[in-house]
Parts: sequence; C-alpha cells; structure tokens
Amino acid sequence: MAISKLSQLGAQMIKSLEKGAPGLLLLTSRPRAVYTHHFRNCSLQPLKHEHFSTMAANKAEEDGNEEEQKISVTFVDKDGEEKHIKVPIGLSMLEAALENDIELEGACEGSLACSTCHVIVKDMEYYNKLEDPNDEENDMLDLAFGLTETSRLGCQVIAKPELDGIRLKLPTGT
Repeated sequence: MAISKLSQLGAQMIKSLEKGAPGLLLLTSRPRAVYTHHFRNCSLQPLKHEHFSTMAANKAEEDGNEEEQKISVTFVDKDGEEKHIKVPIGLSMLEAALENDIELEGACEGSLACSTCHVIVKDMEYYNKLEDPNDEENDMLDLAFGLTETSRLGCQVIAKPELDGIRLKLPTGT
C-alpha cells in the first residue's frame, strides 16, 4: 500500500515538473528545463564485462571481433613442478595465479600491505623488463621469506607483451 502511494506521488511530481509547477522549483536550485531536457534525451548504455584487475586488461580488435591478447607464463612451485598458463595482458601475476589454482596467497589482495605474493623472476632478462619496484613494494619485499635480487610481488608484476615466456618461481616458504 505504501509503495503504491509513493509511486503515485512520484508520478504526480514528474507531471507537475513537466508542466512547470512553481512549488516544485523550490525543491531544486536548477530550472525545470534542465531536468526535463536531461531525462528526455538520456539513454542507458549496456555494461561491458571486464576482468577484475588493478589495471584494465588491454584488448586487441581484429576485423570487428574483440580478441584478448595473452602471454605465456610459467610458475615453478616449491617442489620444482612447472605450470604453464596463458595470462591476459593487464592482469597481475597474483590474479593469474589465483585464477589458475597456483598456490600464491595474496593475503592483502594486491594492496601492497603484505609479502605473501612474493615471486622470484627466474631470468634476469625478464626481470630487467619490469618497471622498478616502488618504495611500498620494496618495504614489503624486505619482509618476504627467501628474498633474492630478482624478487618481486606478484601483485605488482603486470602482464605485458614483452613478458611473454616469463618464468616465476614460488619461494619455498611464506
């Protein structure tokens, strides 16, 4: 009953606003024409699904079809077993690991508040292709178990084409 009354009141207010009722103009600081013009010409756009990421995934368009670019990444676990996966450009290695059931924790969910997503870049060539770690990442890396000179946080290593073929080792402990 109350919802029905509320709907009727709302409909009456809109009709009054369109007719230019002076009492309703007191409710706003904008003239009635601005609102009615806006709502008459308003169109809703459909939402587009994107990966949940700190950085939006880049997409390549070919012949009108959107095709996601991916790079090859190899994770080496503490037992030496390798898992090869394809990672979309723009996705962090932490997110890629979680999507592919690789044991990389990421307790802070990529907010640079822990070191549980510590990975070791196996090849110096690939390590040099990464952006230098910022101060916050360096502070967290100082807390990481098994730190090496090619250690990085998985949440800060973002897939890009020049990293195709990168190999990341998971430390023996966290």
